[in-house]
Amino acid sequence: SAILKRLKQGKLYAFAQDEEARNYSENILKKVGDNFTIIHSNFVNLKEELEKRGIFKVDGIMFDLGVSSPQLDDATRGFSFHLDADLDMRMDRKSSLSAYEVVNEYSFNDLYRIIRDYGEEKYAKQIARGIEKVRNTRKIKTTLELAEVISNCVPAKYKRLTHPARRTFQAIRIEVNKELSILPKALNDAIDMLKKDGVIAVITFHSLEDRICKEVFRERSKENEIFKGMPNVPEEYIPDIKVLKKIKPSKEELEENKRSRSATLRVAIKQK
Repeated sequence: SAILKRLKQGKLYAFAQDEEARNYSENILKKVGDNFTIIHSNFVNLKEELEKRGIFKVDGIMFDLGVSSPQLDDATRGFSFHLDADLDMRMDRKSSLSAYEVVNEYSFNDLYRIIRDYGEEKYAKQIARGIEKVRNTRKIKTTLELAEVISNCVPAKYKRLTHPARRTFQAIRIEVNKELSILPKALNDAIDMLKKDGVIAVITFHSLEDRICKEVFRERSKENEIFKGMPNVPEEYIPDIKVLKKIKPSKEELEENKRSRSATLRVAIKQK
């Protein structure tokens, strides 16, 4: 909405693979203006989808990664460990893989790897074992069932620090939606599509996403050692982007919007 309000000419293209998110967004954006199109596709397809529409260069791109507030607040989607629902977590409901399959059909080793790597959960092994033990007698069907299994696998002191299911739910959601595997391609395609002086802004909500963004930005902003520090660098040796800054939410924003606490915004500008 904030972008559309400021867009006096040109057009806003948005990507939403979740049909409900697309409808929700369309209703809000229509109140602001009509110079936008919401494309029903994952943002990993941004280059192909925009080129199909005759768009080969853009002025700015913003990624707002992860699950959205409406998705979290809708109990039926299965993203929240606070609300009871079927284990789902699919952003695209046409996808065949849901959280139910991950929890009930993945091997112990795969569960352990996902919870450890995607959730950065220090009790990953205990949680994977706990899930395996329960599903040997019954299927784990709902979010609150899963949250309870996880809670029973960690020490009491851990529960006082944070909700014990937070990291495991994050890990399963990332696996279901392949969030990390598609990110490097999407970011690199986005940088390629920017005009000179175009801006890319990426909002991440956990360290794994942020690490990928940081690494892509570092690679695309790397200076040629021969010309490092020289005032006049030939065009072909200028790095693709210049990284501008990393921004964390202010104290005021945290008070207004608690969900911003884990957000990081990274910004870069296209140089050629």
